[in-house]
Amino acid sequence: MLKSGSVAVTIVTYNSGSYIRRCLNSVLDQKYPNLEVVVVDNASTDGTPDILEAFEERIRLFSNEVNVGFAAAQNQAIAATKADWVLVLNPDVLLMPGFISAMVTAGEAEDEVGSLCGKLLTMTSKFELPQRPMIDSTGIYFTPALRHLDRGSRTVDDGSYNEFEYVFGATGAAALYRRKMIDDIAIGGEFFDADFFVYREDADVAWRAQLLGWKCLYVPHALGYHVRSVLPGNRRALPAWINMHSVKNRCLLRIKNTTKDLYWRNWLPISMRDGLVVMACLIHEVSSLKAFKLVAANFAKFRWKRREIMRRRRASDDYIAAWFSFTPRSFPAPHIASKTKDRAKAVYR
Repeated sequence: MLKSGSVAVTIVTYNSGSYIRRCLNSVLDQKYPNLEVVVVDNASTDGTPDILEAFEERIRLFSNEVNVGFAAAQNQAIAATKADWVLVLNPDVLLMPGFISAMVTAGEAEDEVGSLCGKLLTMTSKFELPQRPMIDSTGIYFTPALRHLDRGSRTVDDGSYNEFEYVFGATGAAALYRRKMIDDIAIGGEFFDADFFVYREDADVAWRAQLLGWKCLYVPHALGYHVRSVLPGNRRALPAWINMHSVKNRCLLRIKNTTKDLYWRNWLPISMRDGLVVMACLIHEVSSLKAFKLVAANFAKFRWKRREIMRRRRASDDYIAAWFSFTPRSFPAPHIASKTKDRAKAVYR
């Protein structure tokens, strides 16, 4: 009888008191053997530590004295585990039964799959499920302007995303990563780039993984719900510091991962988007101008990371370019369905 690989669920909390109890309960209710849960709290001040204390016998808890950012705290949690698979999970996510087993079973059907995502649907900040299921994410995709967006975001779940597919990457709200891929694509010992601090670090991992030859698989029957607080349309309602990191990290994504071929294929939409971002910072979002100073001050370090990625690159120019489209790009993976059924029978019979 086959055995499924071990799984570590890693969660970073920062003033997550409204969500974390229900999130943890949904994780601990998963019927999956060999499962551990690691939570890193980034100096919450809203009562989150008190809530986490009630789970101390069932989770491993690390409490930071300061907020080191999502990326660094996730690296901290991942480093504390040795599991075959790591499920990076936001505290505002609710997993449905069988989520983890469905993801792992699909991932172990193909060795080249390094990351997986399920079907995330939207829910309210009070964890209320809408009457009409609306999609939050079925994976992320990149446009020729180098914007990254969630497939299907804010559309009705009408069955359009019910097949196994290869996608560009997984949203960091609920992404399953193979340990071998984590070790393979780490740069300077970091899986998530700590310079991102927060936001876009999942897109950076997805792009880096594609460059280094790993696939991302969408698993349609792995179902979860997510409270999405950051959307392209609500930028002005977000704290200034988050918007500043968003601008900074957009630059880091470009510096680290854009190949010369990809740039010259898409130089016009890239240049137009760049102009809009700079103009918006000068006119509407002056506080984000600090992002450009941070990029300039650390440019040498970011260039070193780029050289490391390009030195280890395995994917061809044509393969990478095929992913960048103004409409969500994916590729069918029908063979995964039969492999998954066969493996599930062998594991759970």
